[in-house]
Amino acid sequence: MKFEGSQRLRGIGTYAFAEVDKKVEELKARGITPIDFGVGDPTAPTPQIVRRAAAEGLERRKSSGYPSYIGEAEFREAVAAWVERRFAVALDPQTEISSTVGSKEAVFNFHEGILDPGDVVLCPSPGYPPYTRGTLFAEGIPCQVPIRKEGNFLMDLSEIPEETARKAKLLWLNYPNSPSGATADQRYYREALEFARRYELIIASDEAYSEIYFGDPPISILNVAREGVLVFNSLSKRSAMTGYRIGWVMGDPDLVANFRKVKTNIDSGTPTFIQDAAVAALSDEEHVLGFREQYRQKRDILCAALIAAGLEDCTPPATLYVWQKVPEGFSSLEFATRLLDEKTAIVTTPGDWICEPTAAGENAGQGYVRFALVPSIEDTRLAAERISRLRL
Repeated sequence: MKFEGSQRLRGIGTYAFAEVDKKVEELKARGITPIDFGVGDPTAPTPQIVRRAAAEGLERRKSSGYPSYIGEAEFREAVAAWVERRFAVALDPQTEISSTVGSKEAVFNFHEGILDPGDVVLCPSPGYPPYTRGTLFAEGIPCQVPIRKEGNFLMDLSEIPEETARKAKLLWLNYPNSPSGATADQRYYREALEFARRYELIIASDEAYSEIYFGDPPISILNVAREGVLVFNSLSKRSAMTGYRIGWVMGDPDLVANFRKVKTNIDSGTPTFIQDAAVAALSDEEHVLGFREQYRQKRDILCAALIAAGLEDCTPPATLYVWQKVPEGFSSLEFATRLLDEKTAIVTTPGDWICEPTAAGENAGQGYVRFALVPSIEDTRLAAERISRLRL
């Protein structure tokens, strides 16, 4: 019997980062060990304070049964305490916070509780694929809004057609921004909130990179408003806990309640021993400072080499990515392929792979490649040496 997946699954193509992994495996099969800047998965060990708390939690909770759907009270209280320390925003852990299985499932599944078929969602492009794919699975219509260097990689809401804005239900923001590294200030958030109120939109703010920055600490949209806003965050990047799958949503209590209702019908909650590890992570800033300094060093090493090779200075103010403009005469894929040459063996992500085209056909990722600063400092230095030998 011939089997075909659903139309919605067939219609979305391959997940971009799966293609990056495939390229890495192809190089390894040829006996070449590449330096992999492709997927944003930290390679640094998860901090000892986190590992120890997870191990102790396993023993303490050996007969604990199913975890809370929305997160143990201790975890939600730890999130609230951290948010107050970090952003000076007071949240009620009972009604304004819910645990998530990392950010990805939360971003994807959030649409199920918000959208009716045909509702429009405004998505930044380039942007995290689940913004668009979660919309499609919930039978919504994604509208791609390009973010460009000329606008400091801030979504230009004025270019959204009036008719589209009136049909929209949800607006995604992502600052600090992946992949550009741009940050948003209070003025921009106020403009976005004014736009949302004018068209009665919900704002979903993906702040997963809030703790990786190299200047002033970025603010949260919650520093400006809470009504009609849901913020998504996790410990994946802050604390090198990608494999733990632990995060949270926070903000408007009505939106948190809506999210909880969806979540309780999809999963059974994050394991309690992982929540124990998350509480320990949130209690400690020393490891965050260390990771931030490592990313700064890698950013500086790599960007200096790219500039020396004749490429445009694209040094980011935040996140663990470098959104690098490619040389004249190259497409994104051509330059990424050039870096995969045996003598260079550097893996990047072509910008157009992580960028959905707009209705007018513009692909804002064309002309860029993304470096994820996840290799070690030593491997980053080695990559810089190889880049310095490029003849472009």
